[in-house]
Order: sequence, then C-alpha cells, then structure tokens
Amino acid sequence: MSLKDSLQKDMIAAMKAKDKATLSTVRMLKAAVANEEINLGHNLSADEEISVLSHELKQRKDSLQEFEEAGRDEAVEKLKNEIKIVQKYMPAQLSAEEVKEVVQTTIEEIGATSKADFGKVMGAVMPKLKGKADGKLVNSTVKELLH
Repeated sequence: MSLKDSLQKDMIAAMKAKDKATLSTVRMLKAAVANEEINLGHNLSADEEISVLSHELKQRKDSLQEFEEAGRDEAVEKLKNEIKIVQKYMPAQLSAEEVKEVVQTTIEEIGATSKADFGKVMGAVMPKLKGKADGKLVNSTVKELLH
C-alpha cells in the first residue's frame, strides 16, 4: 500500500472516530505529499515519500524545541502527538549502534582519515540512512568516528 493510500485510509478512520488531532495531522501529511507531487510533476517514489515525511518530522521536532524553550505547554503536547503520528508512517529507525556500524563502514569505503573528510563521509552516508536515522545522530556519530 502506498503512502497516499495509507494516509487516505487513516484519514477516513480518523473522521469516523472523530479524532480531530489525528485527522488534522494526516491531512497535513496528505497535503505535503500532494504538493511535492505537483512540484515534481509525477507520483512520488518510496524514497521521495520518505523525504517528504522526514521534512515534516524535522519541522515538528524543531518547533517542539522552540515551544519547550518558550514554555508553551499546550503547543508542546500537540506537537508531541503530531510527531507520534508522523513517525507511524516512517520506516523503522536504526539504533545508535546500527548507525555507528553504517558510518564506520562508509568511512572505510571512502578511506576517510580526518575531520577534513567530514563532508565526503556525510555525503556518502546520508543516502544510506535517509529516513532511517535522525540527521543529528548521524552527524555526531561521524564527528565522533573521525576524531
């Protein structure tokens, strides 16, 4: 089942259950996918769908941090709920150890030896981990291994 089909099915279920929070989030995700399809001029591939979901998740996480710093508890709870809903559509996330293994393998493949190779390593490792690991975790792991 494609992401669009899954979103449509979940949107209908949320309407029937009168779950306004889920309905709102699913509608936003559905709109983001539709907008990306219009921008690209074709149906999205699985990688492109993950890219859209990753972008939506990152936006919410960034907003969550800002709202927590501002002490806006009501908005924080709403965003935490939205993050859970978006994560439901994401591929399973890799553990820190699994990310470390992928980064280590990539460093060996590229032959990176110092922090000067950081950009090369990130460029090679991010496509492998797209949607499967948080970018901040990947970034810190690369920095740690390139000491």
